[in-house]
Amino acid sequence: MLVTGVARYLGARFARLLAQEPGVDRVVGVDVIAPPYDIGAAEFVRADIRNSMIGRIIEQTGVDTVVHMSVIATPVSAGGRTAQKEINVIGTMQLLAACQRATRLRRLVVKSTSAVYGSSPRDPAMFTETLVGKHPPRTGWGKDSAEVEEYVRGFSRRRPEVEVVTLRPANIVGPGIRTSMTDYFSLPVIPGVLGFDPRLQFLHEDDALEAIRRATLGDAQGVINVAGDGVIGLGQAAGFAGRPTVGLPPRLAGLMGSVYHRGGLADFSPDQVRYLRFGRCLDTTRMREQLGLEPAYTTREAFLDFVRTRGLRGPLSPEVVNAVERKVVNWLRPPGSARATRTAEAQPRPPFPDTP
Repeated sequence: MLVTGVARYLGARFARLLAQEPGVDRVVGVDVIAPPYDIGAAEFVRADIRNSMIGRIIEQTGVDTVVHMSVIATPVSAGGRTAQKEINVIGTMQLLAACQRATRLRRLVVKSTSAVYGSSPRDPAMFTETLVGKHPPRTGWGKDSAEVEEYVRGFSRRRPEVEVVTLRPANIVGPGIRTSMTDYFSLPVIPGVLGFDPRLQFLHEDDALEAIRRATLGDAQGVINVAGDGVIGLGQAAGFAGRPTVGLPPRLAGLMGSVYHRGGLADFSPDQVRYLRFGRCLDTTRMREQLGLEPAYTTREAFLDFVRTRGLRGPLSPEVVNAVERKVVNWLRPPGSARATRTAEAQPRPPFPDTP
């Protein structure tokens, strides 16, 4: 099996986990730089998927399964927007061309994103895999992923005997992964769009890896949404992270994204700003039916685990707010009130007197 994008956190973790699977004889990890993370028993081959060399690697290793995890979400990690688009789109084209010539290939798994749906006030409450967003992404990672999926569909038509799975995960969070959303909720003040509190869905990194594992080793095919159960609002998520929020007029929201991007604080495209305005939620029926996956973390639990493991604690953290609330309530109680009663109840009671 061949896994692309192993120099990044999620790709490295998946290559390591896949190499531990019984029945998997060989895992080859590919990327342009050596992975800074442990990939376990997986072999590493330095290669650029934008180069035709990837075809020779697939041919020489004789892999029957390719897992494409090399679609980069943030231009900062790619070295700029131009490099990001080249890796995402041109790299995928070269990889699929190599897969087209690979006679032993039997399965292709592509990690895409739910950002391909875009965000709009006219969108359905829950996106199924067959729906198309009213405002598809026009820039950044979402647009690249939409193009990638189009090339994957073309490949599937040319090689109908190859089983193809395209996963569309919600925003992935967890102890180790870093994305534009994890950077966003790590800011000291969370900017939002005035008058909007979008519904958000999250997927824990462990559940994301399990979904990719099942897609790789199972028999599912087609496009599959992947997300944790439930939704939380943007304001609620900011409260969990202990961060105050500030609402900006819609016309200034785009400027906010540009300022944060140029300052290196967080990476936001105009489509991501729209997401922070209108939100997006996924129907996960196919996830359960095709992958047989019941996520271990709900949306709320995944986000709370991210907050806990990252040590996000601010003046509005739930534990801080609760402690202040208890102090204020106790201070406002008059003497002899429930506070005094509780104090008295805490004292040891004398034994009951003997009755005649």
